[in-house]
Amino acid sequence: MKSKTDNNIKLSDLPRALSSRWPDRVRASLAPDKLLCRIECHPAELTGVCEWLSSKLGYRFATMIIEEAAEDWVGQYIFYGGREKAFVYLTVRQVKSDKSFPSISKVVHAADWHEREAEDLFGLVFAGHPRLNDFVLHEEWPEGVNPMKREFNAKEPYLHREAKPEWRPKAILHEPGAFMMPIGPVYAGAAESVHFLLETVGEDVVRTIPRLFYKYRGVEKIAEGQPVEKVLLLAERFSGSAAFAHSLAFCQAVEGTMGADEVPRRARELRVLLAELERMRHHLSAIEGICSSTGLAVAASQTGILEEELLRLSAEFTGHRYLFGLNIPGGLSRDFTNEECRKLARKINEILKKLEELQGMLRYSSSFLDRLEEVGIISREGAMNYGLVGPVARACGIRHDLRRALPYAAYDSVQFSLPAEREGDGYARLRLLFQEAEQSANIIAQLTRSLAGGNVYKQMDKFSSGSALGWVEAPLGAAFHWLRIDDNGRVVRYDLTTPSFTNWHGFHLAAEDFAFQDFPIILATFGLSVAESDR
Repeated sequence: MKSKTDNNIKLSDLPRALSSRWPDRVRASLAPDKLLCRIECHPAELTGVCEWLSSKLGYRFATMIIEEAAEDWVGQYIFYGGREKAFVYLTVRQVKSDKSFPSISKVVHAADWHEREAEDLFGLVFAGHPRLNDFVLHEEWPEGVNPMKREFNAKEPYLHREAKPEWRPKAILHEPGAFMMPIGPVYAGAAESVHFLLETVGEDVVRTIPRLFYKYRGVEKIAEGQPVEKVLLLAERFSGSAAFAHSLAFCQAVEGTMGADEVPRRARELRVLLAELERMRHHLSAIEGICSSTGLAVAASQTGILEEELLRLSAEFTGHRYLFGLNIPGGLSRDFTNEECRKLARKINEILKKLEELQGMLRYSSSFLDRLEEVGIISREGAMNYGLVGPVARACGIRHDLRRALPYAAYDSVQFSLPAEREGDGYARLRLLFQEAEQSANIIAQLTRSLAGGNVYKQMDKFSSGSALGWVEAPLGAAFHWLRIDDNGRVVRYDLTTPSFTNWHGFHLAAEDFAFQDFPIILATFGLSVAESDR
C-alpha cells in the first residue's frame, strides 16, 4: 500500500526526503528547470531507493541505461510520473573490476528484461536475479562475447558456437500427459521470427515463454561513433510500423542534448498531426489482424482496404507511405500548406466513417465476440506489476499516456479524451483501438483548423557534449530514446526502449490459462512488433 504522506511528495521535495531516509548514502539535486531530479546512490541502497520510488511514490519505470566508462560501470535507472513528478534519474557506479549490480527486478518487476538484456550485452551480473543468461544472444554466441562492450569490434566476425544437439528447454510441468508445444520461429507470410514455447497438460496453456531476438541487429552498437544524422536513419528504420514515432523521440533527444531553443510552433503542430496519422494507420492494421485471427475474412479485407487508403493518403501527403524522412533535429524536413492539411483531414474523416460502420457490424457479431470476450485477460494489478504500456495497459484500466502525462511537441494545446477499459480482455483491447483511431482523426481535424504560421525548421547550434532523453507515446505505448553525444555531434551511447519490448515481457499473462486455440487471437489483440524488440 502506498503511504499517503510519501505519495504526496513533490519532485521539489525529493532531495530532502531522500537525504533524511538515506543520510550520507544518497545524494540528490534538482535540474534547473525543476522537471528532473538526479539521484546518486551507493549500490547497496539501490534496491531500497527503487522500491520507495515505485511502490511508495508511484513512479513508473521507464528504462535502464548501462554505460561503460574508463574506470567504472555506470547504471542509470529512469523513472517517470505525471506533470508534477516528471523524471527521476537514479545513477549507480561500480568499479570496472566489479561487474555486479544489485537486481531490482524483485521490487520493480518491469526491470526484469532490462537486467537480462544488460547481462547478455555487457557481461554484467545482477545479483539476486532469478534467471539470467540465454536472452538476447542465442546459442551460437560464445560465452564471454558481449557486443555492447567497448572492446567488441562489430566489424570483425566472431567465431560462432555450435548448438548442442542434446539441448532441451527446461520444463516446469512434470505431470502425466504434460507436453511442450513449440510455435515458430518461422511462419508463413510476412510474420517475423519469434518462438513461443507453450507448456500444457490437456488443452489449456499453463506456461508461455516467448523468445525473441532471432534477428538481433545491434542498432545501439552500430550507432556508436556515428554522426547524429546517420543514427536518425537507424531510429526511423528499425521498425517501419512506428517509424515516425521513433524518429520523433530520437530528434527530441538530440534537441535536448543541445539545449536548443523551441522547435518552431508550426513544426511541433505538424509533428502531432503526422504522429496521429501514423497511430490511426497502425491501429487499422492491428484491427485487421484481430479480424483475420478470428476467421472473419470479409471484415479483415474491409479493414485492410481502409489501411491501404491511409497508406496511399500518407504517400500522397508526405511522399512516403510510412512517413520516412520527415523528422530532423530542429523540426521537419518539409512544410505542408494549410490546404493540404485540411484536405488530409477531410479524407481521414471519410475513412473514419467507414471504420465506424465496420465497428458497428462487429459489435453484433456473436461468433466474433465469443472469441474475444473474457479471453486473454490481464488484471490491472498484473499490468501495473509488469509496467505494461499503451492500449494493452489502458484496456486494463490504466489510464496513462505520455501525450497527457508528459506532453511533448504540441500535445499540450490539443484536446482529446483518453479512452480506457476495465476488462483487460481481447475485446477491451479491440475497443481501445477503435476509440484511439477516432481520437487520432479528431486531433488531426482540430489541428488543421488553426495551424500556426512560420517555419518548420530551426537551425541547430553547434553540438556540445551531453545526454538527454526523448520520449513519445508511440502507437503501441511509451517509447524512450536516450542519447549521449560528443562535441562533434557523434553518438557516444544510444539506448532505446520500445513499447513492444515492454509489453512482450507481460504477454504470457494473457496467454496462460487459456486454450490452445485462443493463442493466435490473444497474440493478435496485443498487436506487438518483433522488430521493435530485435533492435
